[in-house]
Amino acid sequence: VINVTLLSLSQMVVTSLCCLTLLLLPRSLQCMEAPLARIPDNISHDFTKIRIENCHLTELPPGSFSTVSALEFLWLNFNKITLMNIKSLDGLANLTELRLQGNKLTSIPWTAFQDTPKLKILDLKHNRLDVLPEHALRHLAGLTYLDLSFNRLSIISKDVFLNWPLYRRTEKTWSKEGVVSNVVLALHDNPWTCDCRLKGFVEFIRAVSPPIILMNSYLMCKSPASRVGKFFHEVQLKTCMTPNATSPDTNVTLPLGANATLRCLVKARPEPSIQWVYGLKIIRGFTATETQIDEDTFSSHLAIPSLHVADRGLYTCSLPELLRPLPPPDPILSPDENPFIDIRIAKQAGYGITLEWFVATENPAETWYTIHFGKYDSPKKEMTYIGPGINSYSVENLRPVTKYEVCVTLKNQPPREGQCVVFVTGNDVSEREQRERLIHIVVIVCAMVLAVPAGMYTCTAETRVGCAERCAGLWKRRRRQGDINRNVGEEKVESDAQKRKSGMRKS
Repeated sequence: VINVTLLSLSQMVVTSLCCLTLLLLPRSLQCMEAPLARIPDNISHDFTKIRIENCHLTELPPGSFSTVSALEFLWLNFNKITLMNIKSLDGLANLTELRLQGNKLTSIPWTAFQDTPKLKILDLKHNRLDVLPEHALRHLAGLTYLDLSFNRLSIISKDVFLNWPLYRRTEKTWSKEGVVSNVVLALHDNPWTCDCRLKGFVEFIRAVSPPIILMNSYLMCKSPASRVGKFFHEVQLKTCMTPNATSPDTNVTLPLGANATLRCLVKARPEPSIQWVYGLKIIRGFTATETQIDEDTFSSHLAIPSLHVADRGLYTCSLPELLRPLPPPDPILSPDENPFIDIRIAKQAGYGITLEWFVATENPAETWYTIHFGKYDSPKKEMTYIGPGINSYSVENLRPVTKYEVCVTLKNQPPREGQCVVFVTGNDVSEREQRERLIHIVVIVCAMVLAVPAGMYTCTAETRVGCAERCAGLWKRRRRQGDINRNVGEEKVESDAQKRKSGMRKS
């Protein structure tokens, strides 16, 4: 029996692109090992299965398959996809199977799956995912197979699954007699960090039972060192606790030329990141060593060889999780001293940001900073004191749909104009790519419009590109002018913001 299939013009275009190995069957396209730079155009709308593998694709742009409304099976395994747009699955209301194995995805725009209500199989194994937000599975209520194995997940919350609509309705639906619908989860071969932050997830894994089935129930710890190689059912994890640092010696007096060792004792869960802050950190980098005394107690020793006169001063055992309540022992600045501070958000993680700043001062080795952080409309901000030689600070546990303000000031000065950054977190913490762009654009705009704190304008998603270019130009002009009267510049920025009001929104 010979089956003869006539190809439409659009199908022949696709055939020419998939040149190395091509199998074109009725309503099916298979393209293997073809050097494709992008998704082919003009794919027939009646295809139900598309398989493009080993074809060097690097991204899934918006509406990648929006014209293929009948598509049910989409396999894009073993490409080099690093970016998946939030609207890349637009128009795929009939999609039931999506396979992205063996790509280079570090994050997934999970809200993209609201366009695929019939999705049952999602294969993401052998990627580089390191974050699984708490609402990641919100739009995947119909899954029967989810594979997240062989990724880089180390810490996730049990709320990821407790917020899963499919999991929440298990008792109501699957408890009915005769209703059987198993759901397979693959979570093995990830570098799990078995400390207090993973406690809820470990307990969830232990309690998993049909109809939810783990493909491999022997999940293994990769860190910390005391638990490497142990399975989840072999470890008992405690609840996290706030770090507390103490020092046996608060005042040390030694002769010049002597060797000094400063000690710091920290009780924390999980294992803390201990930093020493001191005046000559950039000029003289001393050696710090850490040892673990017991499960929750750690010590740090700072070795200072051959004491110099310049080495005298305050040494602080610093923990990122702690807000130090006491101000630094520096004199208050005079009201006329208002140096330029260049602030930017340098990095964004799943739930936080890293702030960096540059300050032109005469004595950087003796300059203390104060970080003021909190919700934008909150009159009282948390304050953290940063010692000389440090120009970065990380903020964790940000909430979605929240407007924040962070300011950097010298010593114990209150914030002034030009020393703050305002940013807004996205609607969903799972939208990492979209959220990072939004924060970046808001930071650029806010750096220019801080003179209008009650009427600040920020770029919307629809106008972010043009606004970024305009603000970048304004920023360059302001840096060149330097000491021009600040008020004149503020009036112009405010005027520009008003003119652009139709393309921007008041936040």
